[in-house]
Amino acid sequence: MATYIFDGTFTGLLSCVFRAFQFKEFNVLISSNQHIQSNLFDENICVESNEMHANRVWQGLKLRLSKTGLRNFYFAFLSENEEAFQHLFNFSIYSFSSSKPIDKDYGHPDVLAVSQWAKQVGREKHRMEAFVRFKKCKDELFLSLVKPDFNVLPLIQKHFEARYKDQRWLIYDEKRNFGIYYDLTKISQVDMNIYDIDKNLEYGASQNFSIELDTEEILYDQLWKDYFKSVNITARKNIKLHIQYVPKRYWRYMNEKII
Repeated sequence: MATYIFDGTFTGLLSCVFRAFQFKEFNVLISSNQHIQSNLFDENICVESNEMHANRVWQGLKLRLSKTGLRNFYFAFLSENEEAFQHLFNFSIYSFSSSKPIDKDYGHPDVLAVSQWAKQVGREKHRMEAFVRFKKCKDELFLSLVKPDFNVLPLIQKHFEARYKDQRWLIYDEKRNFGIYYDLTKISQVDMNIYDIDKNLEYGASQNFSIELDTEEILYDQLWKDYFKSVNITARKNIKLHIQYVPKRYWRYMNEKII
């Protein structure tokens, strides 16, 4: 069985779909692993990202899928999961091969899987929007470090742009080594050395910035912790329920959780 190897980008995945129809190769495996091992009977095919091919596939999907279907497709891709990539490829083949809309055909394993991956990514998006915490730097830049399970920065930028239009901010993904920066007019992607921001990152710390913070930041930080403590009712403490709504993996971003 042939394996299509692509560069892990959205364009690359759609280029794989284009090639599948170009050469009538539908029963193939999809992988973003450039160093995948194959046995004697397998064939690895490197598929280059092609903007024109990818655009043709995407425009075709737009004609066959609803807005929700397109959203689910993109959300599932942002999971960055090899299994999800395979489902998206199969989903595309099924969509182009079917004479009717497939969005809600949840009896089909690939349609169901794409929907499930999209829900997981959507959940992570909403949690990031809720749990991102900023630190005010000396130059009045508001900075936050995050490490989401999925690549949700492209999905949350509109939320923060609408909510914080009057201040410069940077949300940096520690795991993927890129961030989104708002300069009061537009959002752009930035790359930098994360260890220049958080020298304690290797020990699992976050929001523990080594850069110079605003002189009032420590005060605001303490005021927030005091407020959190004052509204807490110790007698009604329910850690199990609390973790259900605020998983521990998000505590590292939250000022009130950092001792």
